[in-house]
Order: sequence, then C-alpha cells, then structure tokens
Amino acid sequence: MIYEYLPYEFAKLGVVSKAAGLDLHGIAAQIRLAQERAGSARLTPFEPHHLSELYIAELRRLQWERISHLMESEGMAVYVPARDARAVRYEQQRLQRLVKDVAEAERSGAGVVEIARHQVYRIDARPASGSTAHVPVLTLHLMAASPGGAAERARTVHGRDGGLYQRGGYRITSVEQALPEPGELPNAATRCDHAVRRQSGESVWPA
Repeated sequence: MIYEYLPYEFAKLGVVSKAAGLDLHGIAAQIRLAQERAGSARLTPFEPHHLSELYIAELRRLQWERISHLMESEGMAVYVPARDARAVRYEQQRLQRLVKDVAEAERSGAGVVEIARHQVYRIDARPASGSTAHVPVLTLHLMAASPGGAAERARTVHGRDGGLYQRGGYRITSVEQALPEPGELPNAATRCDHAVRRQSGESVWPA
C-alpha cells in the first residue's frame, strides 16, 4: 500500500503547516504545549507499537523547537515555510518517496495505482465488565482510512487468540484521529496529486 503521508511526515509537516504565519510569541506558546504533551506521554503505559503517543509528541516537540531556533537565527518576524530549507526538504523527500513508490508499483504490473489517504488514529481499549479493575487502559496508534477501519485493524492484530485484547479481556472504547491534527495540511491531497502527476520532487510550500 502506498500512503500519501507516513506518520513521521504527518508529525513534522503538520507542525510546519500549523506554524505558518505565527510570530515568536505564538511559536513559544506551541512549544510549551508540545513540551507538556511530551512530558505527559512519558508517563503513559507502554504501547506495543513504535508508533505511539510518545513518538508523536517528541517528533512534534522537536519541530516546534527547531522552528523557534530558525526564526531567531534568521530574524524572521513570522514563520514562512518556504524560507525553511529543512521543511522544504521534508516535503521534497515525501514527494520523491511517492513518485518512487508509484513507479515501482507500475513496473510490477499492479494496474491502477492508488495512493491511500490514511490518517493516524488513537485506539483506546478497556477491560470488559467483570475484568480486573487494576488492568490499565490499552492504547494503540494505527494508520487507517477511517475510525471504523482503525478499530477493525486493531481487532485483527490484537483480538485473535493470545492477542493483547483477548488476554486482558479488552474491548475498544474510543477511536480518535491523532494525525493530522485539526487545521493541519488542509490542502495536502491537492498538493500530493499535482506533485505525483508532475513526477517532480520540487517543494509545493507557498512562498
């Protein structure tokens, strides 16, 4: 499957998108929130996958801090993604990955190649009635096309005999989109389609 965005691309480029137009005071406020989130994530129970609340929180914290340092060193009044060489490179690398994956799929005779516009979802599961009250909430982060798809994938991976859900008597209680966050990457699909059709790796961030 070819993903429009991978989780780390969502995390990094989502911050870049959200930071656009903010001054240093606005960036500083976001850094405080990101640091608080990362601190809280370090205290949460271990997740069975590399893609986790801590992984996401740390990626985003590092991006906010990087952008602040860049603005200070470059004397930016407000953050402009097109003036951020690293952000431009992130987008170029994502588009180059897509072009490569599409070309490889076409060479393999895959027919019509589709780019999956999946999101990252947080899936919480709790012990079913009658289970031990001290069993902690089990949280997973998975890529899927919809909340229902995320829940189904979690059940498929962990609900089989001997799986995490089956062993602990868990049932899924909530599914929420974790990435992209609200308001981030609003025109991602259009940019992606145009860039892949051009077979180009150039940046699509506006100046």
